[in-house]
Amino acid sequence: MKNDTFFLVREDILPEAMKKTLEVKKLIERGKVDSVAEAVQRVDMSRSAFYKYRDAVFPFHTMVKEKLITLFFHLEDRSGTLSELLSVVATAGCNVLTIHQTIPIQGRANVTLSLNTNGMNEDINRLMARFRSLEFVEKVEILGQGA
Repeated sequence: MKNDTFFLVREDILPEAMKKTLEVKKLIERGKVDSVAEAVQRVDMSRSAFYKYRDAVFPFHTMVKEKLITLFFHLEDRSGTLSELLSVVATAGCNVLTIHQTIPIQGRANVTLSLNTNGMNEDINRLMARFRSLEFVEKVEILGQGA
C-alpha cells in the first residue's frame, strides 16, 4: 500500500460497489467460495468493479491490528506482588486487557494476564527476563500470542 490518507466512513453512505466488494472479500476470506468469479456472482457484482475497489476498501477491524499476548504466572503470595507485576507491564508500554488471579493456596497464586503489546517499548524476551527476575515470580509462561 502507498502512504495514502485513510478515512473512517459509516457503512450506510458507502457506494453499493464498495459494500459488495467487502462482501466478496468476506466470502473469499472465510472460504465460502472457490473463486473470485463465484464470489462476485453471488453478490451480483462485476469482477472489474471488485478489482477496482479490492485494495482500497477494508473493514475497520482489519485496519486496527492489536498485538495480544497472554502470560501465565506462578507467584508467591505476598502483599503487593500484583501491583509490582503490573508496574513492570506499564513500564514496558503494554496495556492490560484482562487479569485473572486464583485464590492463594499454600502461599502460591496463579495469575493470567492478557496484554495489548501495540505500545510495547522493549523486546518480549527482555520483558520475560524482567518478569523472571522478580523475587516473587516462580514461573512465567507465554500461553498465546497473536493479533
